Amino acid sequence: SGGFALIVVLFVLLIIVGAACFSY
Repeated sequence: SGGFALIVVLFVLLIIVGAACFSY
C-alpha cells in the first residue's frame, strides 16, 4: 500500500535528474 509514495519518490527523483541535466 506504499505504491503511491513510491511513485511520488520516483517522480521527484526524475525532476531532480532532469533539472540537473538541464542545468548542465
